[in-house]
Amino acid sequence: MASISASPGVSLTPAPSKVTLADSYISSFDFLNQYLPDVYEKEFETYGNRSVSSFLRLVGAEMPCNSDLIKWAEQGRLHIKYEGNNLTDGVAAGDGVIEINIANSVLRVGQTIMISDGTSSTVSNKGVITAVTSAKVTAALYDAGGVASFTSINASDNSSTDVDVFVYGSEFKKGTSGMADSLEAESTIRENNPIIIKDKYEVNGSDMAQIGWVEVTTENGATGYLWYLKSEHETRLRFEDYLETAMIEGVPAADESSATSDNNAKEEGYKGTEGLLYALENRGNISSGSLGALTDIDNIVLRLDKQGAIEENVMFLDRATSFEVDNLLAELNGYNGSGAANAASFGLFDNDVDMALNLGFSGFRRGYDFYKSDWKYLNDATMRGGITGGKIDGVIVPAGSTTVYDQILGKNAKRPFLHVRYRASEAEDRKMKSWVVGSAGGASSSDLDAMQVHFLSERALCTLGANNFFLLK
Repeated sequence: MASISASPGVSLTPAPSKVTLADSYISSFDFLNQYLPDVYEKEFETYGNRSVSSFLRLVGAEMPCNSDLIKWAEQGRLHIKYEGNNLTDGVAAGDGVIEINIANSVLRVGQTIMISDGTSSTVSNKGVITAVTSAKVTAALYDAGGVASFTSINASDNSSTDVDVFVYGSEFKKGTSGMADSLEAESTIRENNPIIIKDKYEVNGSDMAQIGWVEVTTENGATGYLWYLKSEHETRLRFEDYLETAMIEGVPAADESSATSDNNAKEEGYKGTEGLLYALENRGNISSGSLGALTDIDNIVLRLDKQGAIEENVMFLDRATSFEVDNLLAELNGYNGSGAANAASFGLFDNDVDMALNLGFSGFRRGYDFYKSDWKYLNDATMRGGITGGKIDGVIVPAGSTTVYDQILGKNAKRPFLHVRYRASEAEDRKMKSWVVGSAGGASSSDLDAMQVHFLSERALCTLGANNFFLLK
């Protein structure tokens, strides 16, 4: 196996500064020196495109909101199931009537249920509910042999700690009244709050008039010999990255935490916000380990079957996990690493042995459609790509939109599963504000001999139906 030297190390300090850098301009004007250096005017782009934003642009949308609090309702399950319940003491194999300890259930007399052993898929009973109390449910079994021999029944007292129950219909005798009670639609109210994100760049008027010898350029195409332009543009690009990473990494401030209030003044403090990773940690599906085997993909598909069963999903992965998926699909597709001319059934130019092979995959179907993409944020050494503790391998995001009840609109609305809400009204749009203060660079708002460029945004991320997402660790 190849060994890669750890030197040179990763430069983690891009050296943004509040003033122009000393080594950005010619400092030696010794005319007695007849030898001048051969100068490369243009700055070399060592790290290529350094921005890590793009994730939310690909999978989400942005829309305005008018409040400090964003609320929406998510649909609950349609059918009823209880897991991990106890049979009452004294129930024995062969009994025709059983009692199940389910406190405050929504089960009703007349409903037909299936009772299964939580540890064995082959043992089950079916019956009809004859009585319901606040503590237990009584059911008459259809089986002539009575209670099945559940493996979880304790032989000493015939109690069970692992019985699952779900409703599959109902049955009533002739000439009887209808269903006794009704059920209300179940929904879960979710909420999040926007946070204010700020940044600033400042340069004094004298340095703005200084012409450098280095031609600088930035990711957005700005170029020139004025060094402060580079610093201002990098501040803007860095701020735009933070608009996304704050939505990914944000966490709500816990009650009684130091961030929530000033212990002396008792003033309202920082609120925090629910970012994507926090939402998936608490409401999403979590997969730990590699994706190097087909069973790993199958486990994800089987879990999605039990959730929303969204047909199309996008996998945003770090480089190592992306390679794992590529290798898995390559092995399934006939590639065996032998180097034979026709060993691989995938590639460019009809797999001509003299041509290049495409050893990567952009998508596959296994129960559902999965589209794969590298997530630069997880690879960047100055961000998630440079940590080991709490490492994230990727996320699986459902494509498309879902219907939710919007509290602001007061009606059902189609919303992307993942989208950003920013504060805006007719008088104030806080999606992405920037303004210039000072008396230099065209500004004339104060007597400060400098130019200050301020940036501000107020936004929150809404993760709808987090049960359809996967967090990969």
